This record gives sequence, structure tokens and C-alpha cells, in this order.
Amino acid sequence: MTQPDELILEMQQGSEKAFSQLYEMYSRAIYSVIHVILRDDEVTEEVLQDVFIKVWKNANSYSVEKGRFYTWLLNIARNTAIDKTRSKSFKNSNKNLSTDNFVYVIGGHNDLNEKTDAIGIQKFVDKLKPLCIKLLDLLYFKGYTQNETAEALETPLGTIKTRARNCIKDLRKLTLQEV
Repeated sequence: MTQPDELILEMQQGSEKAFSQLYEMYSRAIYSVIHVILRDDEVTEEVLQDVFIKVWKNANSYSVEKGRFYTWLLNIARNTAIDKTRSKSFKNSNKNLSTDNFVYVIGGHNDLNEKTDAIGIQKFVDKLKPLCIKLLDLLYFKGYTQNETAEALETPLGTIKTRARNCIKDLRKLTLQEV
């Protein structure tokens, strides 16, 4: 997907029509990312709306020089979803977990493939080292914090931070080769 610079500029100038078009372009992919973290359709819809409200209110903080619009949007979505999981109301609503959550945790070795395919980076992730795939799955697709990832992989926090940075750098190189 090419970057819609014209629409972004129009949105930054207050065009609701451009904002609506950007919503149509990105909402499905962003919904998928949020849903992976929250695992609840209703809460995911709510967070999706929060994300796009943040995008509208903070449109002028986006700059092409700092990175791609989709990456900026993805970071807002991921951070908003993680913030939601840390909220008291979300924790209280999930005290009685359904078996679906456990099936997800136990199970699907193909989960990462489905998630990355939903946001269009599957072919790039497949080219990464297995350690990078595991790390990105935990940090970006399952919503683990760096501390939680360090515990899950029984690896020092500093090592996780360095590996994550290197894996993202490798992923960035792969995506730039495609452009």
C-alpha cells in the first residue's frame, strides 16, 4: 500500500472527508492488530474508535520525515490497546476468562501467520530469523511488555531490548527493499 500523502495533508488541514477516507483505508488492519491484543470484539471496536479520535486530534504531530503514516497509526493503536489491557475496568471484566483465551495461548502456532497477514507484512516476517519471529510475536502481536517478554523467554531485559531493536531494524530493511 502506498502512502496517501495527499489525504494525510488534507486531514491535517481539517478535512473530515480525507479523515473518513483514511479510516476506510486503515480501519480493518488496525482492528486486527487491536483484536489480537484485546481478544474481545466489543472492546476492540471501542479502542478502534479511540485510536482514530487520537489520530484526528493529533494529526499535526505526524510528520513524513519521522516515518510512514501506517507505522505511526499502528503505534497509536498498539499503545492504546495495551493501555486498555492495563485499565482496572478491563482487568475486572476479564476476571472470569473464557476457554477461548486458553485455547489461544496453548495453541495456534499459526496465529502469528494470520496476524501478520492481516496487516500485510507476512512475507517480510517469514524472512526473519526464528528468534526475531518469536520476539516480534510476543512484543507486537500478543501485546507483551519487554519485561513480560524477558520473563517468557527467560532472557535478560537488556538482551530483549537489543534483540527487539535489531529485529525491527532487519524487518525495516526487508520492507524498504520491497519499495
